[in-house]
Amino acid sequence: MKHLLGHHQARWEPLAHTFDALFDRGDDLGASLALTVEGELVLDHWGGWCDEAHQRPWDRNTLTHVWSTTKTMTSLCALLLADRGELDLDAPVAAYWPEFAANGKSGILVRDVLGHTSGVSGWEQPMGMGDLCDWERSTALLAGQSPWWTPGSASGYHALNYGHLVGELIRRITGQKTGAFLASELAGPLGADFHIGLPPEHDARVARVVPPTPARVDFSAIPPGSPMLRTLGNPAPDAAYSHREDWCRADIGAANGHGNARSVAQLQSIVACEGTLGGRRWLKPATVDRIFDVQARGIDLVLGVPLCMGIGYGLPEPATLPFIPEQRICFWGGWGGSLVLVDVQRRLCLAYMMNRMAPGVVGGPNAALLVQALYGC
Repeated sequence: MKHLLGHHQARWEPLAHTFDALFDRGDDLGASLALTVEGELVLDHWGGWCDEAHQRPWDRNTLTHVWSTTKTMTSLCALLLADRGELDLDAPVAAYWPEFAANGKSGILVRDVLGHTSGVSGWEQPMGMGDLCDWERSTALLAGQSPWWTPGSASGYHALNYGHLVGELIRRITGQKTGAFLASELAGPLGADFHIGLPPEHDARVARVVPPTPARVDFSAIPPGSPMLRTLGNPAPDAAYSHREDWCRADIGAANGHGNARSVAQLQSIVACEGTLGGRRWLKPATVDRIFDVQARGIDLVLGVPLCMGIGYGLPEPATLPFIPEQRICFWGGWGGSLVLVDVQRRLCLAYMMNRMAPGVVGGPNAALLVQALYGC
């Protein structure tokens, strides 16, 4: 391996070579890749640079901003509470958050939020990236507004507010925001180096993301009242804003997680191993099974492509993601290209995190190549 540090078992050589080739072709700046099987780390590689000037090598403990891969951690926290009997996935959100019942939302269920079918995929009031850092205001605005489509009837990707919706449920039950709950209940006990709300002592380890080339989207062609425009245009995502301290410190469980492939794979191996990891039962198999309850399948009202949404995770959809097999697999990716894929049938977890962002809202071409190489093994 010309560019990589780390290790892998011989069986996974083609996957390691595919990752290495991304640097050969200039498709990656800095990145990490990890694979677990039965909870064991069978591939753990990293390489490249933390910066465009090639002054800081990406090392074993480098962290980066993973955008919407963060959602899988927020979902895992919610599933843990469901497993403990503290959160009923089939109950109304308002059972835990009474203010949320306002303006026609009393019938929205917890699983509607986790499955992106709540009808509340963004904010009605004008929002900037910095406004997302104000928890009290952000959640109060969501509680007060009306759904944009009939809840439960279709998915509409909850791009930036997923962590506020699910996180307020977590906070109402535990008294903790998502980042603190994740640290105390999951990441801390597992020794996983993943953070929602990055403590300042980790700043020096972060490889800041390099924004993608601007997407060529003609917003004037999108109907003004559509969930797509209302969600993706308010606020318009600004990758460079993720470098700011207010964003890094905030609890934004949809989008501001910091970690690396190893930590993501460690945590999501709980799901891959049907709830038991490191000799401890984290989730019951029946709780993991709930992930695969299809909440919506069809054209997503925000992303405009066919998606299949389970509870807290995306499920395989051949029309959009032909490289992911249609088996007991759940996944999600982040803006710019990060991806975590959990194969419960094979009890494996693949995670890929990088700092130079490619165009595209969820996942990217590098992740697609790595998934194909994985299943080629």
